[in-house]
Amino acid sequence: MSGLMAGKRGLIMGVANERSIAWGIAKALAEQGAELAFSYQGEAFGKRVEPLAASLGSDVLLDVDVTDEASLDAAFDTLKSRWGSMDFLVHAIAFSDKSELTGRFRDTSRANFKTSLEISCYSFIDLGRRASEMMPNGGTLLTLTFQGSNTITPFYNVMGVAKAALESAVRYMANDLGPEGIRVNAISPGPMKTLAGAAIGGARKTFRHAEANAPLRTNATLDSVGGTAVYLASDYGAHTTGEIIHVDGGYHVMGMPQVDNI
Repeated sequence: MSGLMAGKRGLIMGVANERSIAWGIAKALAEQGAELAFSYQGEAFGKRVEPLAASLGSDVLLDVDVTDEASLDAAFDTLKSRWGSMDFLVHAIAFSDKSELTGRFRDTSRANFKTSLEISCYSFIDLGRRASEMMPNGGTLLTLTFQGSNTITPFYNVMGVAKAALESAVRYMANDLGPEGIRVNAISPGPMKTLAGAAIGGARKTFRHAEANAPLRTNATLDSVGGTAVYLASDYGAHTTGEIIHVDGGYHVMGMPQVDNI
């Protein structure tokens, strides 16, 4: 099948480099005919994103700080003038102070707690509201989460709390926006070798452990996550909303390691 996203336009937020999950999603959507815009934050990330966007035929790049109202207003004003309407938003944005992604959760600082929740959760609510106003014919909001939202993952710490809040926001927004034909879902990949994942203490051990113990004995790939995003954003996902879709080789169903690994 091809052309599943033909005629659809959307904003990809959170590409850091070619190993980013957001990049895997962008490629998959573009291969199915989607027209894309990309956001970045700051000149350094802009230099990384520009050639990637160009390789998919996109020249719509927006410098966005999700904690700044004026920045968000300017970005969506640009999209409105350029497109008028849009069909999907991919939110792959999260942040926590790297120094608090090691050590003990109890040592989470007040300042980092607020920052982590604002950027990792509230930004999806804010962006979803803005994007939905440009979806007169319905559409899709997608975000990324991780199993550390409801089971303990070493060193994930405050990000687990932020992702739990994000997953709850997905459900509430799905209910709010359902009457407008807008679907809201999250994809939950297992551990992946990304720039964001590398910031978490013990990331390599977590990756190897998940790979060795998942039912499929493999971790997610950019292609498998991208394909899931295509399903959710295309007409085939017409009746899927409020869901957390796991793309982790089945690791999330395990209650203990495989017998050979005990």
